[in-house]
Amino acid sequence: MTSILVFAGSTRAESFNRKLAAVAAKSGEAQGAQATLIDLADFDIPIYNADIEAKGTPPDVLKLKSLMHAHAGWVICSPEYNASITALLKNTIDWCSSPAKSGQLHGPDVEKDWGDGFKPFRGKVVGLMAASPGGLGGIRSLSDVSKLLLNLHCWVAPEQFALGRAGSAFAPDGSLTDPKSAERVAAVVKQVIWAAGRLSAPSP
Repeated sequence: MTSILVFAGSTRAESFNRKLAAVAAKSGEAQGAQATLIDLADFDIPIYNADIEAKGTPPDVLKLKSLMHAHAGWVICSPEYNASITALLKNTIDWCSSPAKSGQLHGPDVEKDWGDGFKPFRGKVVGLMAASPGGLGGIRSLSDVSKLLLNLHCWVAPEQFALGRAGSAFAPDGSLTDPKSAERVAAVVKQVIWAAGRLSAPSP
């Protein structure tokens, strides 16, 4: 069974992208994948600072690195701020791609295990989506996310989806009211599952 990690680049309680991530996770389960939905609000990750890192990589950064590494594919729902990605999402990627430091917090094994900054990212298939109250659906953020992930040796799925008019797009139960939007989410998730299953399969 292919495993996918799903999260949004927002911690706002009523975030449209968190709602979209929940829809994506349910779609993954419906398509036979093992979907893990996480909330970045549950991780205590400071603004990236090399002086903090020198004292030891924060434990929750290591926890997130491990989760990323353990899943063959990811789905990221990215809000759009000023035609780009959120500081939260950029900061998360910066921390998780930085080689771990033992410092005062960890033994030397942490650098042995996580000293390669590309380790959580290399070879991961990533599907990208966005949601926004505006008509463009936050699509302008996705090019910046793509650029970051490609630089980190991820495979970015060609199928992407931007949900516009997100303020009226969700039913009270969290599902999407427009069947076509639900189909677009399913298409992104399907491509991630398909590609991640093949890239993570043992060589014949």
